[in-house]
Amino acid sequence: MPTGVERDFIGMEQRRREAARLLRSGESQAEVARRLGVSRQSVSRWAQALEREGLRALRRAKRAGRRPQLQDAQLRQLVRLLEAGPEAAGFATGLWTLPRVRQVIEQRFGVRLGTTRVWQLLHGLGFSPQRPTGRARQRDEVAIEQWKRKRWPELKKTLPPKDG
Repeated sequence: MPTGVERDFIGMEQRRREAARLLRSGESQAEVARRLGVSRQSVSRWAQALEREGLRALRRAKRAGRRPQLQDAQLRQLVRLLEAGPEAAGFATGLWTLPRVRQVIEQRFGVRLGTTRVWQLLHGLGFSPQRPTGRARQRDEVAIEQWKRKRWPELKKTLPPKDG
């Protein structure tokens, strides 16, 4: 199943229950797989679970995937930390990097994440990569604008007219 695709847990449970009904009525595992459009291996697993634990074993999962490493309250706290800026977190410059975010997560929440996982987490929280503007802090926008309007035209060379 592709990443990011929602699973139909109810439909999957209904398919397993139908498989159980067919198996109990005497259908072969191969026939059940063919009729339901699933693999024989899946039907075999369902049959074993049905034999061991009954229909209870075929109930739908409450969730898929690994348990989240950070709880919802921790994620909200992380967003507030990120929005406050790197300086507020004790860094010398105002630029968040993945290693910095990773360090903050480990220090504040005691959770070690890989760089890729930090990237995914930030993306999931709605953050996107940004590049610094590369402008000096002491830049005087008014003076720059005046220079562009007055001094630059005086300095700019004009091309001689083309002989046609």
